[in-house]
Amino acid sequence: MAEVQGFTTEKFEAVRAVLSSQLDSGADIGASIAVVHHDELVVDIWGGYQDEAKTTPWERDTIVNVWSTTKTMTFLVALMLVDRGELDFFAPVAKYWPEFAANGKEAIEVRHLMSHTSGLSAWDELTPEELADWELSTSKLAAQAPWWTPGDGSGYHLVSQGHLIGEVVRRITGQTIGQFFKREVADVLGADFHIGLPESEEHRVSLVIPPPPLDASQLGIEAGSVAYKSYTGPLLDATYPRHRWWRAAEIPAANGHGNARSVATIQAIIAGKGQTQGHRFFSEATSDLIFQTQAHGVDRVLGTEIHFGMGYGLASSIMPLGPRACYWGGYGGSVIIMDQDADLTIAYMMNRMDSVLTGDVRSVNVALAAFVAAMS
Repeated sequence: MAEVQGFTTEKFEAVRAVLSSQLDSGADIGASIAVVHHDELVVDIWGGYQDEAKTTPWERDTIVNVWSTTKTMTFLVALMLVDRGELDFFAPVAKYWPEFAANGKEAIEVRHLMSHTSGLSAWDELTPEELADWELSTSKLAAQAPWWTPGDGSGYHLVSQGHLIGEVVRRITGQTIGQFFKREVADVLGADFHIGLPESEEHRVSLVIPPPPLDASQLGIEAGSVAYKSYTGPLLDATYPRHRWWRAAEIPAANGHGNARSVATIQAIIAGKGQTQGHRFFSEATSDLIFQTQAHGVDRVLGTEIHFGMGYGLASSIMPLGPRACYWGGYGGSVIIMDQDADLTIAYMMNRMDSVLTGDVRSVNVALAAFVAAMS
């Protein structure tokens, strides 16, 4: 059995066996898993290697690009601002960002940004490197016309969601979303998660191991469709995290760097109905907003059934969660699941990517082992 570092309580020992098995099989090269149950860290394990050549062991403080798991951090920030009375999910985006009203978008509400229903699932025209130019990328979204009627079902906002929510946060607080998140969340909890990675932390990064490149033409997606434009505007390339421009930028839907411990530590706020470790970030009433359905059906971009609440994904036929559970995952396989009824948070972060956008069988194995342990 592959060696796994860290600890689990006796009750959750089966989670260690899952990681060991996945490292043995090659499904994982390097990975970390963390579980918080009743506000206690009961699993904090890691194993494998930081690199595909298996020359550098994955360490306790190794961090990795977690792709769209980053989105869950933007949802937290938005919920905090709602709780403070500074943001209204049901108000027009243009109330906070006047330029956004251009090109027929004056009626788009903040909740549409949160739930991938705004019609702005990508950019009409943007180069990959321009994702790092905040003023340029957000001004282009403000000027752009929606690709479908806002509120009429979802189309997954692969990268644009972070810029959309992030600019609303900046207009309200005067800070970038990365700055606000660091000061108000990560630093408060001592959580090692970064939206915009300081150069001083570069030595701890495990670069993701890309799957075959996404090619919209090979996905059977019709050229010119919303899905095609979303995947190519700009094309999401798993080699971007190899570059300092990507790691240094704030790309709040896709370039967060952390590990399972930091992700679980932060998202335990959701399982705790707004609080964790003696810190209350928002009220239980505000946490209830997460579970208000905003879209439920076949997503225009992902091509599968997705149930979106306020930001987070909710239970559906393909994600059989409880009524007070929510989740999201990242390109390649990372995932975070929170269940308020079980007061349980499960995080899995890894470097070997599969060709999936929101979690794969590895994360299912982890989640099942954790849920079974929690219910025993």
